[in-house]
Amino acid sequence: MLLIKNIGKLATPLGNTVHCGEKQREIKVFTDASVLISDDGKILEITEKGNMPSCPSDIETIDAEGMLVTPGLVDAHTHLVFGGWRDHEVPLKISGASYLEILNAGGGILNTLRATREASADELFDRSAEFLSEMMNLGVTTVEAKSGYGLDFENEIKQLEVIRRLDRETPLDVVSTFLGAHAIPSEFAGNPDGYIDYLIDKVLPVVAERKLADFCDVFVEDTIFTAEHARKLLLAAQRLGMPSKIHADEINAIGGSELAGEIGAVSAEHLLSTVDSGIESLAKAKTVACLLPCTSLYLDKPFARARDMINAGVPVAIATDFNPGSCPSLNIQLAMNMGYIRYRMYPEEILTAVTLNAACALGMGDRIGTAEKGKQADFVIWNAKDLSMLCYRMGSNQAKTVIKKGKIYETR
Repeated sequence: MLLIKNIGKLATPLGNTVHCGEKQREIKVFTDASVLISDDGKILEITEKGNMPSCPSDIETIDAEGMLVTPGLVDAHTHLVFGGWRDHEVPLKISGASYLEILNAGGGILNTLRATREASADELFDRSAEFLSEMMNLGVTTVEAKSGYGLDFENEIKQLEVIRRLDRETPLDVVSTFLGAHAIPSEFAGNPDGYIDYLIDKVLPVVAERKLADFCDVFVEDTIFTAEHARKLLLAAQRLGMPSKIHADEINAIGGSELAGEIGAVSAEHLLSTVDSGIESLAKAKTVACLLPCTSLYLDKPFARARDMINAGVPVAIATDFNPGSCPSLNIQLAMNMGYIRYRMYPEEILTAVTLNAACALGMGDRIGTAEKGKQADFVIWNAKDLSMLCYRMGSNQAKTVIKKGKIYETR
């Protein structure tokens, strides 16, 4: 058993389902609190106002020293497993080349594809495990990881197997998403229909049979995949038991967010250029808008309409989009800062966005994302007294101690 005592403020959303609209700002704050954790890493009791749980006198104890404690953070959108970097493309961007221009010239995702295909599974695992260690150091306890840098049977399966191994062999929970439709590989150049059929006929059945992915995702974008391509692939995946995610409206609004709501996608992600009809569709379906502000910053693109989405009743999550091209940052605290400054979200909304709503975007709202009796004991003790300081500080790691499934991990 473990006791966390002397918590100045324990701030958490409550419940197992998404919070949207005004409810996204509803946070329970326990003052002068303590948390009792079972041997199997579950929350047994939360007390406040100086009261202590009933527990053995020799119990393992950690003193929060009057600091802020929150649930562990959930990074609900990453491209964690990849080979190589793309730093050599930055001068092209500085010279004015767009994301799609670099991709269509054989760079971008296709550049990472070549490096990922060349890397062994062990090399990808070791590299990704280091990334996860860095994420945990920043307060993250659960991560979503997408494939999509293999774009053929062998290498998509390789990526997904690495993701499953990361979940088994590292302290964090790692959720797997199949993103075979991330770009069109050279083998199918000019034939997106044929590539979608290939994924449906050859790859999806094996992914489903071997339970290598929890979700299926598609990059809906000009010159890549249309909304109709996405509909065909995602409905096929749903029939095989894989719920839908959609990369939608990152650069151009071509129907991705509308489709997400229509087919009941768990989340729609990016949403930099979403129009009113897309927001309405997401709100109606309660599809999580997984927003990625660091990508807007890095690509010098507009920031998603987070305030409009919240006001319309769309549940909003915030994630990093860690990847080698459009966001080579895994710092979720920076994403929270951007949510505060550029999305104009309140600190309470941001906490919900990186805990409960992000957990629901991964189908895990009943296990993680809040501090409640019976849930998994994932916590962060911060070098901050309250949420406003957590969202205000920029560029400094404020995570002091991470507790994952009841085990203590001191940050570096």
